[in-house]
Amino acid sequence: MAKDPLLLLDNSMLAYILGNGDYRFTNIAFEEAKAIMEMKGTADIVRVFSNPELEHIMFEYLDIERQDFAFAPVKDMHVGQDALAFKLYITPSGTQPIVLGEDGQQAKKIKNLYIYCQHVVRLK
Repeated sequence: MAKDPLLLLDNSMLAYILGNGDYRFTNIAFEEAKAIMEMKGTADIVRVFSNPELEHIMFEYLDIERQDFAFAPVKDMHVGQDALAFKLYITPSGTQPIVLGEDGQQAKKIKNLYIYCQHVVRLK
């Protein structure tokens, strides 16, 4: 593993890590996040969050190859270290249609789930 691996963060871990230092944030497309992860390779990527829903979204909807990233409870970033923050954004549903599930059970839409990605670099 690299001395300063690429960190994969979610909303809460990003807020926790940002306590000290100066950072640059860049909104990036999912294709760019995928390319950064492919350049680094699984051995040099650390997952700092524990959120099965976010992992499912990363692999199933963002077209990121399923990989077993090491988990580590990182408390801060080093100067020059990179991170990808996958941020979930949830809004209440403007409409609440009732749909039928696979077995005919009723389900009601109650929220909209969005995700966006930021590249984060610690500057000092």
